[in-house]
Amino acid sequence: MLSKKVDLSTKKESETDHTTTYGRRYFGEPVPKFVMPDDGMPARAAYQLIHDELNLDGNPSLNLASFVTTWMEPEANALIAENLDKNYVDNDEYPQTTVIQERVVNMLARLFNAPEDCESVGTATIGSSEAIMLAVLAHKWTWRKRRQAEGKPCDNPNIVMGADVHTVWEKSARYFDVKLKLIPLQEDTYIVSADEVAAEVDENTICVAAVLGTTFTGQMDPIKEINDLLVDIKKTKGWDIPLHVDGASGAFVAPFVDPDLQWDFRLEQVKSINASGHKYGLVYPGIGWLVMKDKKDLPEELVFRITYLGGEMTNYSLNFSKNSSPIIAQYYNFIRLGRSGYADIMANMMNNSHYLAEKLRDTGKFEIINKQKTLPLVALRLKDAAFTVFQLSKMLRQKGWIVPAYYLPENAQDVAVIRMVIKENFSRGMVELLFSDIMQAYHSLELSEAEREERAKGKKKLSLLY
Repeated sequence: MLSKKVDLSTKKESETDHTTTYGRRYFGEPVPKFVMPDDGMPARAAYQLIHDELNLDGNPSLNLASFVTTWMEPEANALIAENLDKNYVDNDEYPQTTVIQERVVNMLARLFNAPEDCESVGTATIGSSEAIMLAVLAHKWTWRKRRQAEGKPCDNPNIVMGADVHTVWEKSARYFDVKLKLIPLQEDTYIVSADEVAAEVDENTICVAAVLGTTFTGQMDPIKEINDLLVDIKKTKGWDIPLHVDGASGAFVAPFVDPDLQWDFRLEQVKSINASGHKYGLVYPGIGWLVMKDKKDLPEELVFRITYLGGEMTNYSLNFSKNSSPIIAQYYNFIRLGRSGYADIMANMMNNSHYLAEKLRDTGKFEIINKQKTLPLVALRLKDAAFTVFQLSKMLRQKGWIVPAYYLPENAQDVAVIRMVIKENFSRGMVELLFSDIMQAYHSLELSEAEREERAKGKKKLSLLY
């Protein structure tokens, strides 16, 4: 998010300063909010001031908006705390973190079924956004080098994807000067089709992006069908167009809940995959992963060799310094849980999301959007209600639930949905509580304002205890 400089002349003192609290127990003078104070304060006072202010944040356990992990085991927390002071890029000083990253990349390449004869490469990133940007760069440079070798113009690259993609894809196209061919969604479908992709690709297409579990509805683009289309185009027209799979959410789910599903490096044109370790990789933010099927898919010119930190390290990233802890935490999860542990957790989340979807559907008041479950989430719209999903979301917030409501992208922008992401620490009991609160909010919204006031008056007054 962008933050802007505040015009202090337009603010009241209560808006610009932290006033004293706890009867001046911790500090006796106001503390400025937007100007660095001249003097410091005791550590306990600073802690208490910030701790109290952060109480205004939502409860992570009730946050059904975010895919991001909000709970890890105590042993993982201990490893994270022990390594908070290690900078990942200081390879010569902290070589074992690099060794651990290499192990994780190997595990992911095999989890994503990279062929044994491919020399797969990959890297840890801050999240899937950085991973996607790095993939776009790699595919743009590969396309440009091929066009230059063929003596053809390379000044008009484009990238093809559906409007169901994450914002980072639009950022990547704009930042890296690639024409964005965004395929509008169709109502009641909400994903792209291979035929729609076929109408957009040409010899200047650097890559096609397909999503394994969209942010909007949790659905999956027809990845195998798009791959088959690109294979046919390569044979008939000679355009070798790579397919990138955005597995930010789904790449840690599909291998465990549907291992036979063909979406990964088993498909000929899938050349790169990103995954968010801090989503269903079950690690705190921020950690993402980029895996390239073969090192030839990553132009050597984009990889930097750095020596000024001592020793030599290869670097392919948009940022430089970052903490080692998320990488170590990802490795912890892999060896702690194994495939069977991940499969159990994913199955439990999927079962809870199915259970919630069925209970909501059976009321007859909601239409489930993601009927075919790719991710453990429930996306729905209202049926013939006199109120909106935005009002329902707002009323649920009164109970502490953070449940997002929004309009879908272009061509389906009139469709307003509400979405609930089910995570590892969201139990069946929590599902029951959520369902109860949803229905209570629904019935309350069905009443007129006068009816709600009348109902409130009719409630018995609570006895006061002395």
